[in-house]
Amino acid sequence: MSDNRTGLQGPAPDERPHPDGRRNAQGIRIDPEAESEHEPRRTVFSAIVEDEPGVLSRVAGLAARRQFNIESLTVGPTTVEGHSRITMVVEEPEPGIDQIEKQLAKLKPVISVGELDDDAVRAELVLLKVRGEDPDKVHAITEMYDGHTLDAGPETITVQLSGDERKIDDAVDAFRRFGIIEIARTGQTALAHGSKKTVPGEEPGTSGEPTKPNTNTQ
Repeated sequence: MSDNRTGLQGPAPDERPHPDGRRNAQGIRIDPEAESEHEPRRTVFSAIVEDEPGVLSRVAGLAARRQFNIESLTVGPTTVEGHSRITMVVEEPEPGIDQIEKQLAKLKPVISVGELDDDAVRAELVLLKVRGEDPDKVHAITEMYDGHTLDAGPETITVQLSGDERKIDDAVDAFRRFGIIEIARTGQTALAHGSKKTVPGEEPGTSGEPTKPNTNTQ
């Protein structure tokens, strides 16, 4: 009886070796032992990007495709016209953090990107809307955390707070006693400590230089 099957001969599917591990969304096999060796850690990336339409969506899309765990993403202008700074807080195992930096650097609008040191200066802003039954107590807590009252009425009070993440978290906990109705947090933004450049691409001390007075006399 003839065998009309074509193709390469080999073991049946159930006889073939099956490597351990799982595949990520890109089909890349993940070594479970290598993955377990790296605990997730939290870090901040800063990137200088060109002001192009959709640049923020490109960064967010990259994170979504790669399944990176991004906690916050902020963007704002720099001292260089046509450039913006993106600050991104992520929590990933070490291999994931390395991949984030490499993948961001490949994006066309990205000029430079880097991971910030632990001593970087970090801050965020939060708006809190609480119930207004105890305005004096709300005002006292607002002053305690160097905040500002933006709106006050008989039913609600809205305050603004800024500072590092720990200060913001403590303030939010303090305001819970009044009943937080709504909250909006910007997420962290950050710069390198002291005279160290956060990332290349922005020249320090070049923005807002005073114009020299004209001393010529007729």
